[in-house]
Amino acid sequence: MTSIQRTLRTSLSLATLLLFAFAPLCAHSVDKKTAAAPAPAATDPYAEVQPATETIDLAMYQRIRDEGLNHSHVMDFGYALMDGIGPRLTGSPNAKKANEWTRDTLTKIGLENAHLEDWGEFGLGWQQLNTWARMVTPDTAILIVQATPWSPSTTGPVTGDVAFVTINDEKDFDKYKGTLAGKVVLFGAMRPVPPVDKALFDRYTEKELEDMAEFPVSEGAGGMSPEMQARMKARMERMRLIDKIADFFANEKVAAIIEPSRDARNGGGSGGTLFDDNGATLGRTPYLADKRVKVPVVVAAIESYGRLYRLTQAHVPTTVEIDVETKFTGDHEHGYDTVAEIPGTDPRLKEQIVAVGGHLDSWIAGTGATDNGAGVIVAMEAVRILKALNVHPRRTIRIMLWTGEEQGLYGSRGYCRDHYGSAPLSTKPDQLQLPEFMRRADGPLNLTPEQKLVSVYFNVDNGTGKIRGIYTQGNTAIAPIFAQWMAPLKDLGVTTITNRNTGGTDHLSFDAVGIPGFQFIQDEMDYETRTHHSNEDVVERLQPADLKQIATIEAIFLYNAAQRDQMMPRKPIPQPDKEEQMRAPLEGIYPGAMPPPPPADKK
Repeated sequence: MTSIQRTLRTSLSLATLLLFAFAPLCAHSVDKKTAAAPAPAATDPYAEVQPATETIDLAMYQRIRDEGLNHSHVMDFGYALMDGIGPRLTGSPNAKKANEWTRDTLTKIGLENAHLEDWGEFGLGWQQLNTWARMVTPDTAILIVQATPWSPSTTGPVTGDVAFVTINDEKDFDKYKGTLAGKVVLFGAMRPVPPVDKALFDRYTEKELEDMAEFPVSEGAGGMSPEMQARMKARMERMRLIDKIADFFANEKVAAIIEPSRDARNGGGSGGTLFDDNGATLGRTPYLADKRVKVPVVVAAIESYGRLYRLTQAHVPTTVEIDVETKFTGDHEHGYDTVAEIPGTDPRLKEQIVAVGGHLDSWIAGTGATDNGAGVIVAMEAVRILKALNVHPRRTIRIMLWTGEEQGLYGSRGYCRDHYGSAPLSTKPDQLQLPEFMRRADGPLNLTPEQKLVSVYFNVDNGTGKIRGIYTQGNTAIAPIFAQWMAPLKDLGVTTITNRNTGGTDHLSFDAVGIPGFQFIQDEMDYETRTHHSNEDVVERLQPADLKQIATIEAIFLYNAAQRDQMMPRKPIPQPDKEEQMRAPLEGIYPGAMPPPPPADKK
């Protein structure tokens, strides 16, 4: 799950921020060309009448539960992906291995049309080979560090005096000009390190789930509070400054940069845990060739950073030896999605799609186990369960595994753009300063015939915790359907339906083009406190029993959606270009109000 979007995932406005960001990337098919889109279904899914009572096949529930809970292979997939391949940064050699492994493995377990789809050019291919650092004076000490993604290498081990640098605005550059050549720069404020006095591993209580089921109405436009808007504005300003800071350090010829790792919930960003993601990279888009970072950058565990910081503040001469060994594998690497199917069998419904997925890419500090190897392996296990039971679904069941999620949902957005539709993005100067996923639409949503053939997309990207329910993403018509599906699953802990939106991951790409897309509610475990984008995101943090439960639930949801007579109910077609207009204040409602005077002519 992306770091910026993760911050906002429970905001009602997140859909507004993310819905219509369709980058104009070129796209191609790989391995197997996708067949031309068939004619749309005879029934308009937006107008289809939904039954009040669902037809539930309890015998199939039992068969799926038996296979998923008693004959699971989810951890076989997990060990092979996380241990056998490792971290999967988009554009990297490991991402390529993971795409190919998922394609080939899905074929081995019986799926058809397994192939890779090119969603367009991503940027720099990169991998970390080796990174280490140690303090040389006034004492020797091992420092816990990793290279930040897309950092260049040092020229072998280099030693430099340590200098602490603070740059909050452009005026601060003058303080350091001509003073940093050959230095190892500490860049970033030393943060408090609170004691870990709360649990780092937690599950939802019944009270928390009850509260989540309530739908809060925000006073902010589109559900975004004024406080959130202010925080986002400040973050965007900081991001704009970061690019200039990166160029400044390069021009000053610093030897290397050490940044402090951020904290996590409940003080989880301590004890040697470090987070290595977008927040650590010295640049907004360091994966683009023309924006590449020219100085080696590492992120340090806060305890390692803290000792260096305190020594510099006490004016103790301090030196560090550091070696960053990375490899660039290309300037214009493309990104790929893995796609495979269980074909539908009903002559009337087989062209319609029921989909499941998660994002295959990860960051580099760990092996991407909870973010989002877990979502990938449970989706693979869900379709394996259905194949093992020799299910012949009425609709086609499709699994989709994305890359580029961490940089802005690139894989799922590209797939939806190519298959289902898109809206053009604003090119106004203020909008061009924003990341693509936050830019406004500048025209109507143009949909393809394929868009009407997708019934639903289910996504998992909240870690390893078991499913406790589902977010409807504001699709209130679907809540009674999910309630009936979930009734036989209460003994597995699946109880909660909320009409709230949740953000930060790939279901939003489907929601953006008017296709029902859903994320499940999952127990939080230690995702927000310890594993999200960290060096602790490894197989040991996966919970096998929870993953078995998730895969079983996903298989049941897929089966139910594939067998229904009707497609799943949809929200109204999005109108991204009219969002601001629809939120504009009503005019002419004040008694006695006079029209404003025309602007004076400028001479």
